[in-house]
Amino acid sequence: MNHRARFLALQSLLQDSQAFWQPPPFYVHRPAWCEQWPALAEVALGLEDAELEALIASPDDCRAWLAGHLPFASELGYLSDAAPLPARSLAPSGGYFDWFIPGRKRAQIEAFASHGPAVAAPLLEWCAGKGHLGRRLALSDGQPVSSLEIDRDLCEDAGRLAARVGVDQQVLCADALEPASRAYVHGREVLALHACGELHRSLVRGAAVDGARGYRIAPCCYYRGAQNQDGYRPVSREASLPLDGRALRLAVTETVTAPQRLRQRLARDQAWKLAFIALRNAFEGEAIRPFPPMPSQLLSGDFPAYGAAAARRQGVSLPADVDWAHWLAVGERRRGEVRRLELVRHAFRRPLEMWLVMDLTRGLEEAGFRVEVGTFCERSLTPRNLMVLAKAL
Repeated sequence: MNHRARFLALQSLLQDSQAFWQPPPFYVHRPAWCEQWPALAEVALGLEDAELEALIASPDDCRAWLAGHLPFASELGYLSDAAPLPARSLAPSGGYFDWFIPGRKRAQIEAFASHGPAVAAPLLEWCAGKGHLGRRLALSDGQPVSSLEIDRDLCEDAGRLAARVGVDQQVLCADALEPASRAYVHGREVLALHACGELHRSLVRGAAVDGARGYRIAPCCYYRGAQNQDGYRPVSREASLPLDGRALRLAVTETVTAPQRLRQRLARDQAWKLAFIALRNAFEGEAIRPFPPMPSQLLSGDFPAYGAAAARRQGVSLPADVDWAHWLAVGERRRGEVRRLELVRHAFRRPLEMWLVMDLTRGLEEAGFRVEVGTFCERSLTPRNLMVLAKAL
């Protein structure tokens, strides 16, 4: 199946199955699909904790579980699976290279750099941070590298690290979204490891005229730059799947790399939020309403203080005798229900992400590039492990 056929098949399947992946169960007591597929809802809500955790931990097992109830789930898997890209051995980087690079980030850089052919043109690292990736490929392939980054402190760090390693690295302190930055793309092999949202899409939007020799893009945080009322703006001509910020966030909700302490904190925060939503709905009726971010200091206190502050911030009038323990128990019970109903929605995470990556792929093909798509590492290293390799024809 070529990229266009996969893209259109995914698009059609996702359009036909929107009831299963939006809106999220977090915001509605029971998604509409629960009425149409009551047996699936019953099975999901009846999962034991151990079964639930196993399905959450394994997207493949989750998809197989769902396929037993929704036949088209198998097709989702077929359309969204990606094979590893060919890997090559890189020349050693030397002892100084690893300074100031966290271990997981270092492994991601090595994986990204090794999955793709040797570079035969000057490099441009897009949204470069401290320029680690560009330096790694410059050391391996002997090409000069330019690193574009908006943060001046990171730019200064990149310059110092390049000098220490002895790499020909020009640091460009500039905003990737400014039109003037596109001039740096011409004649270069462009690298973008986890440039967020519109930062990676902007490369593809200008690909037809910017004159790059090629692109190596591992997308991330697809919702960035697409959270206004217009939602996602596609980059290819045949894209027609309507996506808002919540749908785009679905593609990046996995937390396989988060430490256990953070996961526990997120679980508690979610239970508190669901508890307050249930309390609010008891007084104001069921509805999908915005939930403004809460100041971090309120998350370090107790639930009554959190609930009272949330009520003030959202203009909710509460009685003086709120039974906070009762509503906290409601929130914890709701979190169990939400996690089980979210299993169905989560089966669409990778298909949505693959559709977004195929939109980039088709945009590059329409701009005159030959494109490959595959993975550059295991999801345990990063769930955002898809890479788009494009070469000018």
